[in-house]
Amino acid sequence: MTTCTTTPQPPWHTHTVRITEIVTETDDVATYRLVPTDPTITTHFTPGQFNMLYLPGVGESAISMSGDPTQTDAWMHTIRAVGNVTRTLARMPVGETLGLRGPFGTGWPLNDLQGNDLVIVAGGLGLAPLRPLLYHVLHHRADFGRVCVIIGARTPVGLLYPVEYDNWRSHGLDVSLTVDRPAADWTGQVGVVTLLIDRLRLPRPEQTHLVMCGPEVMMKYAAISGRRLGITDDRTWVSLERNMQCAVGFCGHCQLGPAFLCKDGPVLRYDRIRPYLSVEAL
Repeated sequence: MTTCTTTPQPPWHTHTVRITEIVTETDDVATYRLVPTDPTITTHFTPGQFNMLYLPGVGESAISMSGDPTQTDAWMHTIRAVGNVTRTLARMPVGETLGLRGPFGTGWPLNDLQGNDLVIVAGGLGLAPLRPLLYHVLHHRADFGRVCVIIGARTPVGLLYPVEYDNWRSHGLDVSLTVDRPAADWTGQVGVVTLLIDRLRLPRPEQTHLVMCGPEVMMKYAAISGRRLGITDDRTWVSLERNMQCAVGFCGHCQLGPAFLCKDGPVLRYDRIRPYLSVEAL
């Protein structure tokens, strides 16, 4: 598994970043471009990692990177306004500053994925942590075989980054969309993402990895569908973000079984975490 080596020392050090662009994605989701006020700081990260965004007097929140990992002058974060920190951030205009710690956590296992076929499954906002991986695949397309991307959302207007789908397809990615509740003009698939997984025909399942992020119940059943296709749990990867507060495994709030999701995750191999996801309210 790929692990970050760029976490600032000490991990409590907070950079000041400025909002230089806000892109509205849906009614309650926006993508923020955050540029360090110190021009000597580069924004390297491994796809799948996260930052801690800090608003003085409000709090701190763990948010995955959603931008291109080759970009070294800004961090991109796609954020839903659901809590005190994110709702406050949603009211901040371009030009405002906030604090940032990171990057933290493990990234997608790029070395393990290289040379293999990929089934990438995203549910709702789960596409945000997967987008840096998709950018990596686009930049290194020859290093990967067949890549199937399955994206699900509750409604068509909830689909993230729709303007990018054609570009992904132009690089040979098989992009499929599905929604729970279609609009009158929707002509695509309707239903849960597992229906699309079940329809896949994998030419070499023993050399295929399933990579996913979204609601935990979605990932649980997607893994079952992957197993039916011959993708074993040791070739299935999930991103989990639960109750992250310190980002370095000190506070224990994000513990799930033996893992601290902030430092052992958020990306985990499914066979490591599967027994604990089935325990209700753990």
